[in-house]
Amino acid sequence: MNRCKLWMLVMIAPLVGLGSGLIASDRAQAAEELLRQLQTPINNGTQSRLRNEADRLMRQGSQQQAAGELEKAITSWKQAMQIYHELGEPVAVGLAYDFIGVSYGELGDFIAAENALRRRLGVARDHKDFRGQIFGLNNVGTVLLHKHELDAAETTFEEALEIARSINSLEGEGLSLSNLGLVAFGRGDFREAIKRYEAALTLRRQVQDPTGEANTLNNLGDAYWRLGQYPAAIANYGQALRLATQVQDRRNEMRAIDGLVIAHNSVERYERSLDLLDRRLEIAQEQNNLREQFTSLRTAGQVYQRAGKLADAKKTFEQALPLARALGEWSEVNRIQNDLYRLQLAIESGET
Repeated sequence: MNRCKLWMLVMIAPLVGLGSGLIASDRAQAAEELLRQLQTPINNGTQSRLRNEADRLMRQGSQQQAAGELEKAITSWKQAMQIYHELGEPVAVGLAYDFIGVSYGELGDFIAAENALRRRLGVARDHKDFRGQIFGLNNVGTVLLHKHELDAAETTFEEALEIARSINSLEGEGLSLSNLGLVAFGRGDFREAIKRYEAALTLRRQVQDPTGEANTLNNLGDAYWRLGQYPAAIANYGQALRLATQVQDRRNEMRAIDGLVIAHNSVERYERSLDLLDRRLEIAQEQNNLREQFTSLRTAGQVYQRAGKLADAKKTFEQALPLARALGEWSEVNRIQNDLYRLQLAIESGET
């Protein structure tokens, strides 16, 4: 296995906090729901052509998002949303707002994210779409979490939970409980977070929701890690990894690897970390996501440094450098060049 091809995300440093898998955690479900609900044929020929174009733009946006081209994805989804609006397709309009809001959140523009997601929620309320309200509220609550407005987030998730229970939506109940666990996690009450995650996990298993189950397992791994219960953390991350791999949920698969690598690094199991990171590299390459490849390679170099494998660290940083340039990350270019200079001096001096 060629270690120089390793890929890494931001690991070595701290665990992802509130943001990990939040807004985007159920994107796969939403995408499937969108495709399912957009199957209704339109008899009018002009409308059918417009509908096909909107559907194409939605798929195009999803491909752009997977490649890390979030701005382009937002543009595609906005174009699709306008067509759906003209066709009088409120469900599709709402789901397009979901994708747009999620991507703004990933870009760190939480004002735009909240605006889009509240519009999505408004569409759901106008059309008495209770399921849409559940997901809309959870997404708005997620933005509030990112903004560290924990009380407001908790109120929003509780409203979603109440609606889910009123219509007997176990899926919505599981999602809302999992997000309420994130509120407790954000407050540092990790034991309460675990209670909420465990309740969510039971529901997500009942409705056979593998994406939601993997996300909650990753949340459990985070909470157990913060409590210093490393075997439990590794067990939950491991379950999440197996499940996500099985259903090809790449987001949760990568997130589970994140947790496992942090855990293995903490006890100096660097070879195991590197094996896991090889898989991360494959996923990033499959998605043609240059930013993730860069981040992975950069951090993989740090893993090699920890392991005392300076020549391998140097080769990995050399692979990351052109990606940093291609992405226009000039501060990272300077940082990597400094790392390479220090590594070269250490190698020449005979350090291991």
